[in-house]
Amino acid sequence: MVETTTSGGLVLPDQILPPNLFVLPINGPIAYPTLLAPLLISNPRHVAMIEEAINRQRLIGILATRDGEPAEETKLSDLYDVGVVAKIIKRLRMPDGSVNLLIHCMRRFRAKRAFSENPYIVVETEYLEDIVEKSNEMDALTRSVISYVKKLSEVNPFFTDEMRLAMINAPGPGTVADLVAFALSLPKTDAQDFLETLSVKSRFEKLLVHLRREQNVADLQKKINDEVNHKLTKLQREFFLKEQLKTIKRELGYEEDGKEKSSRTFRERIESAGMPDEVRKIALSELEKFETISEQSPEYNIARSYLETLVSLPWSNETIDDLDLDHAREVLDADHFGLEKVKERIIEFLAVRKLRKDVKGSIICLVGPPGVGKTSIGKSIAKTLGRSFFRFSLGGMRDEAEIKGHRRTYVGAMPGKLIQGMKRAGTINPVLMLDEVDKLGQSFQGDPASALLEVLDPEQNSSFLDHYLDVPYDLSKVLFVLTANSTATIPGPLLDRMEVIEIPGYTLEEKERIATQYVIPRELEKNGIKPSQLRIEKAALRRMMIDYAREPGLRSLQQLVSRICRKAAAKIVTRETKKSERHSAIVVTEESLLSWLGPQRFYNEVVERITAPGVVVGLAWTAMGGDILFIEATDFPGAGNLKLTGQMGEVMTESAAIAWSYVKKKLAQDKKYDRKYFKSHDFHLHIPAGAIPKDGPSAGVTMATALYSLISGRKIKPRLAMTGELSLVGKVLAVGGVKEKVLAARRAGVTTVILPKHNEKDMFEIPEYAKKGMTFHFVSTVDEVFDLALVRSGEFKRKPERRVLRTKPAPVRRRLVVGSRAGRRSRSQLR
Repeated sequence: MVETTTSGGLVLPDQILPPNLFVLPINGPIAYPTLLAPLLISNPRHVAMIEEAINRQRLIGILATRDGEPAEETKLSDLYDVGVVAKIIKRLRMPDGSVNLLIHCMRRFRAKRAFSENPYIVVETEYLEDIVEKSNEMDALTRSVISYVKKLSEVNPFFTDEMRLAMINAPGPGTVADLVAFALSLPKTDAQDFLETLSVKSRFEKLLVHLRREQNVADLQKKINDEVNHKLTKLQREFFLKEQLKTIKRELGYEEDGKEKSSRTFRERIESAGMPDEVRKIALSELEKFETISEQSPEYNIARSYLETLVSLPWSNETIDDLDLDHAREVLDADHFGLEKVKERIIEFLAVRKLRKDVKGSIICLVGPPGVGKTSIGKSIAKTLGRSFFRFSLGGMRDEAEIKGHRRTYVGAMPGKLIQGMKRAGTINPVLMLDEVDKLGQSFQGDPASALLEVLDPEQNSSFLDHYLDVPYDLSKVLFVLTANSTATIPGPLLDRMEVIEIPGYTLEEKERIATQYVIPRELEKNGIKPSQLRIEKAALRRMMIDYAREPGLRSLQQLVSRICRKAAAKIVTRETKKSERHSAIVVTEESLLSWLGPQRFYNEVVERITAPGVVVGLAWTAMGGDILFIEATDFPGAGNLKLTGQMGEVMTESAAIAWSYVKKKLAQDKKYDRKYFKSHDFHLHIPAGAIPKDGPSAGVTMATALYSLISGRKIKPRLAMTGELSLVGKVLAVGGVKEKVLAARRAGVTTVILPKHNEKDMFEIPEYAKKGMTFHFVSTVDEVFDLALVRSGEFKRKPERRVLRTKPAPVRRRLVVGSRAGRRSRSQLR
């Protein structure tokens, strides 16, 4: 039999609630009257308290902690004042000493004061009753709560049919409010506030706020679920429709869908590509994976791109070389003037191909200054052989992946430049030009030069492994043509794999013929001018090469001709309105160059600079070709020091020290000067164009001659230049870049050149017309240089006897050093 109290709690008829209760602190959900709830007790102190309560009336008071879990020494002040009295229905002891309880919450109570807090909390209780107001408003509130509960029962799992049935059979409105509050799982503070509210009306009002918020959340959740379900339903619907469409097309014999068509096309291309068996097996395996991937998967496009790259590469497509040597010579001569070494190498390659069919490709490196035709010769080689051509620049490349590709694990991965070039060339034996190989960079992303070692090694490139392809690819039939301005910056192992062909600068005669046959007609056509409308005289062209474009190549000359053509085009268009001048040709003469091109940029300083002893013309080699440099020496009172200026490098500084030691030794042996003279004077050796770094041993002879000329007072012969390395015992050693230096001397107006004896063998590389009008002396010792270079005179700058006995210091010699040709060249390039 159940009795209903005015508070809405359930109390057995024979149960009398005691005035004092044992208190069990909890941190879990707040319990409400009339509810059955499980509890797990693990604190030994609380377990003992439970045993004590069971031995008495099986009643305990449950109070929630204010902050966190109950401590070992929890006091009444740490708990809320209002809780529920509960009866222990069932107890189950656990192996670890804890107990599981099933309690029945009966009524609200308030803890008035504590009788004891140790070992158990025992409090004096005040039992609380619900305040029920019977009115229409109360009925409306009850119905609103029940209405919300019905709506939430569709989405909230706590509002089950059993919960609604319990609400209908509840003995009073207070019980309904407690059931709903427990089902809402309110936050701890809100739940405790609800427990402490005795007015049933106030409880319903608070419930409506929480129910309305819960309803809003449920509506939003339902909206999100509907959208997701709609998308899923749409995708499923599209999938089913596509499958049905495939089946219908298959039954009717119509064309298959995109994926099936791609798979069939890939399979046909794999079979017809002529791949090696290993590569073919991998390609078919990748195709099987591709067929199992959904078109909506991100992996679909990755697999498709990989297969597209595989089947697009030329695996067996090979062009047949044109082995007609006479035709090859005609093509090469028609496109380029000079470059005999390159042409001979191509003719040799064709001859070997004619004798042996399975010859491998070659690796040629063309080294020379800018503007001599290194890049354009690559196209001519491909044209001569009848092969396809692809070019890419290595200048500034810092990432190894640019050569060997990216691994497919990366987003946006792609093969390297070589595989891309083979794909575009379309054959397995194209001409690949790797431009500017001497300007490769290096960074934390790898060393591209090291990656090229595999590519340019004939023993390895037959199975080149690109990171993206991940299958071996044959590059052994490719003719590699590399270009560089200098071999100094190319790593040794990489340079060792190349056949280096040096392309020196052109002579004036060669440049004149190239300009007449190639440059001027090309620029006229480029600017829309007929040959009959513009004519550049031969004398004007030669003056342009001497005063405006003094370089080993033709790039600057081409720019000058282009400027003249543009100005001529403007004049031709202006003349169209004048009938009398319409048909007259524009002639560029030597005298009119100032109006066409402005003031000249270069001057012949060889004659102007040799005005006093101590000034000598030297020859140098640079990445831009050959050049001349002036070495100047002077002396003044001092302490016997030698000062060097002009940005000399370490090797050049050592050469200057060797030259100074030898000159002092020779003058001492000749007994013309003693130690007092050298100790009383400082000597200054300078190379103009101080902004340009200089290094190398080839100026040793020139510096020794400048110092000897200064001290002996003998001037250098006019239009004379020299080069050579000097040893400490006066031997003249061989140097490099002889052809470039000789051509530079010719451009500068030098007529006499002194060279080391061991460099006489290099003269056959210089054409006869480039040596015409010049005298060459080959020497073994620096004493021969002094005899050939210095003006023969018995008079010295100062008499030796007076130098030795002089007591007053000699007057300071002042020299105004004008800007060198090299310095003006660098400044003009900066402009």
